[in-house]
Amino acid sequence: MRPKEVCQRLGISYSTLSRWVREGRIRAIRTAGGKYRVPESEVRRIAEGLPISREVRAIIYARVSSADQKSDLERQIEYLTQHCSSKGYKVVDVLSDVASGLRTDRNGLLKLFNYVINRQVDVVVATYRDRLTRFGFEYLEYFFKQYGVRIEVVFGEEPKDSYQELVEDLIETVTFFAGKLYGLRSNKKKKLVDGFKKLLKEVAESERSR
Repeated sequence: MRPKEVCQRLGISYSTLSRWVREGRIRAIRTAGGKYRVPESEVRRIAEGLPISREVRAIIYARVSSADQKSDLERQIEYLTQHCSSKGYKVVDVLSDVASGLRTDRNGLLKLFNYVINRQVDVVVATYRDRLTRFGFEYLEYFFKQYGVRIEVVFGEEPKDSYQELVEDLIETVTFFAGKLYGLRSNKKKKLVDGFKKLLKEVAESERSR
């Protein structure tokens, strides 16, 4: 059945149907042309009041950039645990990293990838997008979606008190590209990185003096 027919038959919106498909609550197939179709048996099952829900497996992911932010890491995990409980999710694992959001070799993140590709999770829950990755969130979201996994970000914008972490990520980015341009041990690289650090310090002092 076409999605429009399914929605009319069940009296639901298209967004609700899409969510049920993503969460595995209703089985759908994709045609050769890339269109979704829902077996009539699935529609009949739901229309007759049979169970449509199944256990949603969740992975909690939390991250901070340094060890002195341990209390923030614990707060993230506590809040996300409560969030999953309120949504009725089954928490499969709680993963965390103490590392920059620019790093791709984080142990927790790599373990998360294993859960995804082995289809052992339905939803990944994080407080902010940058907890998973500082850049390229859309690529990560697309990759997970290929395995039927969605990312649920509880909050929207990054908190303002994360300024220091952003500064550290900026310095790491400049250091990386300076090394590519001039070589890891080049005096030009050191000069550029030191100059950038000085600039950031001047900007911070200027902001505080306002």
